[in-house]
Amino acid sequence: MSRLKRYSKSAKAYARACQYLVGGVNSPVRAFDAVGHRPLFIHRAKGSKIYDIDGNKYIDYVGSWGPMILGHGNHKVLKAIKTAADNGTSFGAPTLAETELARRIINAFSSIEKVRLLNSGTEAAMTAVRLGRAFTGRDLIIKMSGCYHGHCDSMLAAAGSGLATYSIAGSAGVPDEFAKLTVVVPYNDIAALEDAFNLYKRKIAAVIVEPVAANMGVVPPAKGYLDAIRNLCSQNSSVLIFDEVITGFRLAPGGAQQLFGMQADLTCLGKIAGGGLPAAALGGRAEIMDMLAPIGPVYQAGTLSGNPVAVAAANTTLSILTEGNSYERLDASAAILEKGFTEAAEAANVALTINRVSSIMSCFFLDKPVKNFTDVQSADSNRFKRFFAEMLKHNIYLAPSPYEAIFLSLAHTKEDIEETIDAAYKSMCTLTGHNG
Repeated sequence: MSRLKRYSKSAKAYARACQYLVGGVNSPVRAFDAVGHRPLFIHRAKGSKIYDIDGNKYIDYVGSWGPMILGHGNHKVLKAIKTAADNGTSFGAPTLAETELARRIINAFSSIEKVRLLNSGTEAAMTAVRLGRAFTGRDLIIKMSGCYHGHCDSMLAAAGSGLATYSIAGSAGVPDEFAKLTVVVPYNDIAALEDAFNLYKRKIAAVIVEPVAANMGVVPPAKGYLDAIRNLCSQNSSVLIFDEVITGFRLAPGGAQQLFGMQADLTCLGKIAGGGLPAAALGGRAEIMDMLAPIGPVYQAGTLSGNPVAVAAANTTLSILTEGNSYERLDASAAILEKGFTEAAEAANVALTINRVSSIMSCFFLDKPVKNFTDVQSADSNRFKRFFAEMLKHNIYLAPSPYEAIFLSLAHTKEDIEETIDAAYKSMCTLTGHNG
């Protein structure tokens, strides 16, 4: 079947959506621009599979960009959502379930003493930065190049002309004056971080970092890197913010902090912490968190914060994750997939570097280690574009960008992974003309 016929309904739906929605989508990466394809319009999902409106079925490795760690349509989660919805979809008032979710988060993360439930990862990062500035009485924030912390003004900054210098705006509509309050340094570069602290002595309010970078593709921290950040923040009385929107409850019950034995001052959570519904959380040391209104001077509010339906999904998801050997199963499945991709690339004579941490990974089409955003940008994006299209033909749904992760779920079966590895080999052979 030709591409035109196979995706004809999605193509028509996209053309119609473009009449009413900006770019035809409600989040930029969904437009598929990076892979030269039109977006697929999804009709439904179950387990490890998603189904588009043309009737095509795919093995899904996007998982709604990470939240669907149990797979789609888990019956216990759906039951909890329906029960909560029957009682009302929003109250704008406290519920017992909110306290229960906060308790679960605090029990999972040893660094968290108090929690504020929110609506998105962007809101969590924005609130964390505001708290860091209020707690220290300073203005400057350090972030790492390639790490994404939502679309609030302070975080949409790009590196200036040199390392450890004031930054420039990374988006139209962000005043340069805002961007200059953010210092951007390379990920995994301890020396650049030390330079920034030395250059702006006692001016750094906070460092915000993805402990495992997962918004430029998956890039794990180098040995000693997270410890260096922790030490520099402690020595300079700066707040350490871990953005665990992706890694929280994904890499371990206590996220990257548990995996690497770290303690952040503030932790941003989302995705899995919302059970697949729009929800997020910020947690951390009580003395910092208590600066939030209504007991402190830092204002933050949200009409739908702690939404009862989202909280029900979150509580049920986190409860299921604590059962049995969930994280061991996820890691084992991801290890098999990683090995299969590696062997497929070798057999097809394709240069490929795979970065994996637990159940998230990325494939970079180049023949050297990937340690930072510069390395990521040196990968062959055109080859990824072709690989994405070939995998889609074989009914494998990957993120439509070389800067995103592959997410495993508990719903992915041995057969799913074997089918994916076979598709990867065939797709890589097509890239090189190898006779597979």
